[in-house]
Amino acid sequence: MPRYFFNTHGARENPDEDGEILPDDEVAWKEATIIAGEIFKDMDGKLRPGQEWKLEVLSEDRKPLYMIQINSKKE
Repeated sequence: MPRYFFNTHGARENPDEDGEILPDDEVAWKEATIIAGEIFKDMDGKLRPGQEWKLEVLSEDRKPLYMIQINSKKE
């Protein structure tokens, strides 16, 4: 089974050094949505207008597969 890496970018860069072994890309996408939801919930109001947060899913050979991105701005 392939290994996937889940890197976060925003206030703090958090590269995933270990990765996670998952059956396929579809399961990696589902895991990304779960991780993103948990992290965003834990931000607890810390994301400010003008900031950006991203979760990037990389394949075993460290090529980008998916990205979940949150941009905030004041209108």
